[in-house]
Amino acid sequence: MTQARTAILYAPGTNCHEETAAAIDLAGGKTELVLLKDLMDGAARLNDYQAAVVPGGFSYGDHLGAGRIFGTMLVACLRDQLVSFLEAKKPLLGICNGYQVLTEAGILPGRTPGQRGMALIENQSGRFEDRKIRLIVSPQKCVWTEGLDGQILRMPTAHGEGRPLLCASNSPEGTRAAFYYGDENGRPTMDYPANPNGSPGAVAGITDETGLVLGLMPHPERASLPAQYSQDGLRIFQNLVKWLKQ
Repeated sequence: MTQARTAILYAPGTNCHEETAAAIDLAGGKTELVLLKDLMDGAARLNDYQAAVVPGGFSYGDHLGAGRIFGTMLVACLRDQLVSFLEAKKPLLGICNGYQVLTEAGILPGRTPGQRGMALIENQSGRFEDRKIRLIVSPQKCVWTEGLDGQILRMPTAHGEGRPLLCASNSPEGTRAAFYYGDENGRPTMDYPANPNGSPGAVAGITDETGLVLGLMPHPERASLPAQYSQDGLRIFQNLVKWLKQ
């Protein structure tokens, strides 16, 4: 049986694709770098893969807003493939800029491509936040966090626009939070710098109603190698590999 492949989507300005692929490979998975241009030209198809990740970086230079051009192009040029991928119930992860892409495309929080339900706006501090943080895993059902409920994961975060702004029909309390920013006592916090962007409700990442789609601001791929200060991020990718082998 052919091993399931995870597509690592790449657009100009994406810069965490190799680290993300390496982390999934280390977890026992098989990855393939897939250029957005190839998807648009028909040289590759999203449904040829069993999972997908939109990695971090500064896609298209974050012109017009972080993740906006990449997210808009997904909807404008690849809506049918995107809808088919979601309807096939395949895992999808957005990390940092990838999370911004998923929100701009309308995939999070509501799985409605083209209908944006939230945005990730400028950090409350008004600066780029590059630091180590604690993540508290919520009990919300999610393929990527299965078996990690209540645990504290350590990983770095690096972003200038990570504060969720929800549309009028949503609220922080109604969001399917997968992670919370935690303080040194293991409690969700609004205090800076443990909550680096001022996220309402201390929400650091969200999932969709199926638990298959996840977006988070911190970088699990930068907490996956023995040489890094933490390997907690590897556990997220191990959950993906475990799910794909079922």
